[in-house]
Amino acid sequence: MSARVERSVPANSLQTEEKIVNFSPERLKAPFVLRCGALIIDYIIFVAVPVMSILFARFMGNDGAKLLNSELNNSGWLIAVLIGLTNFLIFPIFSGRSIGKMLTGLQIVKADGREASFASITMRHLIGYPLTLLTLGLGFLLSAFTKNGRALHDLIGGTVVVYGRKRVLK
Repeated sequence: MSARVERSVPANSLQTEEKIVNFSPERLKAPFVLRCGALIIDYIIFVAVPVMSILFARFMGNDGAKLLNSELNNSGWLIAVLIGLTNFLIFPIFSGRSIGKMLTGLQIVKADGREASFASITMRHLIGYPLTLLTLGLGFLLSAFTKNGRALHDLIGGTVVVYGRKRVLK
């Protein structure tokens, strides 16, 4: 991100104040292809554990209905759900990024450039993502055609996905 952040400490307070200078979502928007790449990485991570558990259960001699009802398969899906919750909700709440976004250099921020809050990430992921899925992905495709690159879930959460780093002036 080429936006600058200035921190100032008022004389009567010990808390720092953050001002976003020159933030432009149009200029910093994440490229659509890169957002797709981050999403693919996230889903590969999500399905890798159950696939590996099924393959391992098959290697152990299970097949057919026994394979699908095996403890390895059930454990694999439980781990996948935990990884999914962590990757799609916990990581973004605390860092503004999923694993796919971390690997591609993307970050979720508020529409004005500040760090996304707990409420905005929660709205984005728990309400926006299901609505995007209900539109069969058209809500995500919206980010390719809007000038600031916001998808349906970004509009609902008041966020934007940007590409780059924040420079802090000291």
